[in-house]
Amino acid sequence: MPDPVGDVRDVVAGWAGRPLTFTRITGGLSHHVARIDSADGERWILRVLDPRITEAGLGIPLDQEIANTVAAAAAGVGPRVVHVLPGALVLEYVEGVTLDVPAVAARIEEVAAACRRLHAGPRFGNDFSIFRTLRDYLARCRAHDLALPAGFEDVLPLAYEVEAALARRPLPSVPCHNDLICGNLIATGDGVRIVDYQLSGNNDPCFELGDIAAEAGFDPGQVVRLTRAYFGDDEHVPRVRLNLIMANLTWTLWFVVHQGLVRSGAMPGFDYSAEAAGKFAQAVRDLGDPSFGRLLDGVRKPRTG
Repeated sequence: MPDPVGDVRDVVAGWAGRPLTFTRITGGLSHHVARIDSADGERWILRVLDPRITEAGLGIPLDQEIANTVAAAAAGVGPRVVHVLPGALVLEYVEGVTLDVPAVAARIEEVAAACRRLHAGPRFGNDFSIFRTLRDYLARCRAHDLALPAGFEDVLPLAYEVEAALARRPLPSVPCHNDLICGNLIATGDGVRIVDYQLSGNNDPCFELGDIAAEAGFDPGQVVRLTRAYFGDDEHVPRVRLNLIMANLTWTLWFVVHQGLVRSGAMPGFDYSAEAAGKFAQAVRDLGDPSFGRLLDGVRKPRTG
């Protein structure tokens, strides 16, 4: 397969008008990312989008990702879009430390503050629903005869029960990132910044928090701390915990679809099947926990205030 970064190297150099050095950045599971360094010390990020990702339903269209990235920058949390190329973006280089699981756990309040800034910013031009995404991935798996993890169909009624419970008293949607793996959070001197808007769209803010908790492997106490840091109280803890389950369940199929329809990506050799199995195991664990029924009851009851 041709090197996607190499394919646009000359175009980027022509835009910049000077010699540039390109350094591939590993860690992304879909698109291709490189750091660009100029001889005079300027630095940017090159993000080359793989069209197969959008075609497989694993990311939003490029024009929408660009628009949402611009909106997130206006909110003061996303990187600035410096230049748009065919199939690629040149972005502001965010100086800081990319977070990992322990770092997210240590910076819960800062992460919550970054989410509040994003959610208070300009609305995105598209909406996102984890339940709609789950149904889309299921349809793709069935249409392409992709094997689901054993027992996946058995837990779907519980997922739809979660959907019905959350729909009883929906929260207003806000512009959400929807894919806050630890590597999309960067600690800077001005707080945590959020990058890579591949799955962004207006959504329930509790999904954003639940997804953070799922990706960072939070325990119930850490979920309480994150919810309290964002909302100022514990009222929406059940809603966040149910969204944590839905994140793990739905992203299970993200990995199944990626493995089956894209087959290769920015991280050759990455074990998508193992990742799917791990996320599904976490979802099954939480769906079978004795607290699951109480979480459903917690989102069905009238809100306080």
